[in-house]
Amino acid sequence: MTTLLYQQDSYLRNCNTTICEIHPEGVILSETPLYPGGGGQPCDYGELAADGSTLKVTGVKRVGGKIVHLIDEAHSLSIGQKVSCTVDWDRRYKLMRTHTAMHILCGVIWRDYQAQVTGGNMEPCRGRMDFEFEKMNKDLIEEIEVKLNKEVNAKRQINVNTLSRQDAFKIPDLIRTKINLLPSNILEVRTVELVGLDLQADGGTHVANTEEVGPLRITDYKSKGKLNKRIILELLESN
Repeated sequence: MTTLLYQQDSYLRNCNTTICEIHPEGVILSETPLYPGGGGQPCDYGELAADGSTLKVTGVKRVGGKIVHLIDEAHSLSIGQKVSCTVDWDRRYKLMRTHTAMHILCGVIWRDYQAQVTGGNMEPCRGRMDFEFEKMNKDLIEEIEVKLNKEVNAKRQINVNTLSRQDAFKIPDLIRTKINLLPSNILEVRTVELVGLDLQADGGTHVANTEEVGPLRITDYKSKGKLNKRIILELLESN
């Protein structure tokens, strides 16, 4: 099984690793700093370097419980070969900031309005999240935007921990989605805490402090049903 280095250190940009298996779409590595996607966060891109040549990793995905690094071009990589794996850092860091921004949004909405999440997705510097709101208007959106930027400026530390499933589910409101999406076979639960604001089960990558997110703007909102309202968020700076 591939060791998921991004879970231990979201800022890790490169690692030396070994090819464990050749897959029709790419390769499986013994360790990887690349995120395979999930929880609304897209997968990473990157590069593999070996024997003086470099191959682009055009995506990463889970296939049958394995992490496959997608390679679209012809290659001569082999099992047991040592390679260097590098993250497309500009894209990754934007996604880290964006993912943390979505947790700020979720934390503010839960704390102040007790609305559960019904869906969400993101791309670098832009995300959308759906909540169980009956009504939403311009004044409410402006109020929420002010609160979001206040939390960015609060410079809240972000902590990542791993708990047993039993201990994790003793934490009230750990799962903020309307439906519990955590598979029953997961025995250890990774949590991400924005200290003083938000604590959730989460497998993605985040920055270390809310200050790194930078200024936020709600660019749009819309109704997606009687009890389903969408908020679209953008990061104002590339940071």
